[in-house]
Amino acid sequence: MTVVVASDLDRTLIYSAAALALTMPDARAPRLLCVEVHESKPLSYMTETAARLLADLGDEAVFVPTTTRTRKQYQRINLPGPPPTYAICANGGHLLVDGVSDRDWHARVLARLADECAPLSEVQDHLLRTADPVWVRKHRVADDLFAYLVVERELLREEWVKELGEWAENRGWTVSLQGRKIYAVPGPLTKSAAMDEVARRTGADLTLAAGDSLLDADLLLAVDRGWRPGHGELADADWTAPAIRALPERGVLAGERILREFLRAVRSPR
Repeated sequence: MTVVVASDLDRTLIYSAAALALTMPDARAPRLLCVEVHESKPLSYMTETAARLLADLGDEAVFVPTTTRTRKQYQRINLPGPPPTYAICANGGHLLVDGVSDRDWHARVLARLADECAPLSEVQDHLLRTADPVWVRKHRVADDLFAYLVVERELLREEWVKELGEWAENRGWTVSLQGRKIYAVPGPLTKSAAMDEVARRTGADLTLAAGDSLLDADLLLAVDRGWRPGHGELADADWTAPAIRALPERGVLAGERILREFLRAVRSPR
């Protein structure tokens, strides 16, 4: 039986120091493994137990890292277990096969974006004109597919985010606020479409997924079974669906729980 497991990474399987949510006494905190270094500094972690579970999962299923990160940002991550044959980057804009972007897939994505939503240049211009320099720290374009801002969250006006979401929706785009980043992503640019392609290529009998943000909702709805942690945009909205299980764990321990759920489903698919 072929099982495809497509999981979001940041704040689902891996966590920055700020997102670990280690609320227990220090002496009882789990041992952590650094899985990402950036500019010579440790950046992302998972528990050592989660690392062992992920290695086991990679041996028993087709594990597909699934992220809104660009290819360059994804390649900084050093996950335990066998190197994944497939990875989904840029929210589905790139399907990596043995680390290389599939040209045919990327061309199909670009064609859909040109046909179905406003161009990136229009959205980027709107962000530059309306975002307040008081709380914006960086403007970024990711792989020429979507845009995002890095902000000072405590200074950000929530009303502006809501207004941006309404403006973007009318142009076929989606807005997602994740930590210190505000993403503006074309509606047709989805993790689920890329995951469906992997399922088709592998002949998957069962598909599983996990994610914490609005940009993961389409992925969760597209699989046979899914999980979300007790933190993030989906938890804040109390979002769920019939085949989705909402887990109570928050922070890095949620990543460990998600991997246990994946393995249980792989080993007892019925």
